[in-house]
Amino acid sequence: MLELILSNTGMRIIAATGARQTGKTTVAIQACNRLAKLGFACWYIPLDDPEYDISGHTGAINSIRVGKNPDAETLINIWKNAREASLKSDRGLVLVLDEIQTIPRWSNIVKGLWDSDRRNGFPLRPVILGSAAWRMLIGMNESLAGRFNTLKITHWSFREIADVFRLSVDEYIFFGGYSGSLSNKQNHTRVDYWRDYVSNSIVKPAIDRDIMGLTRIRKPALMRQLIDLAPHYSSQLISYHKLLGQLQDRGNSTTIAHYLELLSDAGLLVSLSRYTPTPHLGKASSPKLNVLNTALMTVASGYSFPEIQNNRPLWGRIVESAVGAHLLNTRGIVTRVHYWRDPPHEVDFVVSRGPHLLGIEVKSGHSSRKRGLAAFKARFPNAKTMTVGPNGIPINDFFSLTTDEWLEEEK
Repeated sequence: MLELILSNTGMRIIAATGARQTGKTTVAIQACNRLAKLGFACWYIPLDDPEYDISGHTGAINSIRVGKNPDAETLINIWKNAREASLKSDRGLVLVLDEIQTIPRWSNIVKGLWDSDRRNGFPLRPVILGSAAWRMLIGMNESLAGRFNTLKITHWSFREIADVFRLSVDEYIFFGGYSGSLSNKQNHTRVDYWRDYVSNSIVKPAIDRDIMGLTRIRKPALMRQLIDLAPHYSSQLISYHKLLGQLQDRGNSTTIAHYLELLSDAGLLVSLSRYTPTPHLGKASSPKLNVLNTALMTVASGYSFPEIQNNRPLWGRIVESAVGAHLLNTRGIVTRVHYWRDPPHEVDFVVSRGPHLLGIEVKSGHSSRKRGLAAFKARFPNAKTMTVGPNGIPINDFFSLTTDEWLEEEK
């Protein structure tokens, strides 16, 4: 974020988005601290904190409390204060607005304020943070087109979690990468706290505030049932009709597909399509679900850490989901992640970008079968292949590189 702010000479809006508990606030506060050392004024305003008062910031001309229900007037007054303060700073001012989605119709307001700043030469650099994908935050409103740079913040990686919380790779796979849920977990005695935190402080707000609060959901009961059910199918191919059969509320395949897209936008899970050199054909295939954080899967399972490791089929699906989550969270903008299937052969993940193609098989046991990779290689001779797990690349080593770094590794 710091590099993006410093390189933003045109003072475009910087939009940092990502799922809840992925570290957006931490990154923003660290950037503000670094900017202060470089001579920049920086205001961090949490719009979801009703007690927050901007009078503590240098240059604020009056006291403004965010309040329980911040509205357009609140946002305009904060912005005007920051605008005036920017004129008193030699290097302008960086204004960080966290949880921007709490302000109704915020994008229209920000557009008008930013356009006015550009016309009048105010040296104000706005940064907005939101707990949802950018397209979900702005909805159908294209008023900010051409005025922003996006920064996507993804789930914590194994290396980041291990460095801070000293988790083993198996613990990371079980407890996932939500840092807030791990803050009081030094051993396995706080599993109930962890489950409650993930369910009520992450998943519930993601559904209630980030999805239902920002988009029109015609069947809210169906959406709630889907997020309860879908993590159980992570790493598996699903049929929309079969999934519908297990949901109590009525719906159709189009509705389910749309709701799964919203869960992806909220940073919870994604639907992978089958890899084919002709992309539109892959879209017509059955999707493969993959959580973006394995805590969503393990919390839903109800198993303890020792219990889940003793259930080898379930643990195998969780390990595969952890590999998929790493690929999805660390990939570049134009890098794609799929699965491949040509019965009776399958490959767990296929990573593609331009001329680069990589097939990945995940093994949690000691099976040496690689028939799927062999069939994939025969179909796509220029592809690279790799096995993650026993008899292949150890999973902790796999987590040490990003998706694109693995894609560019020599054969």
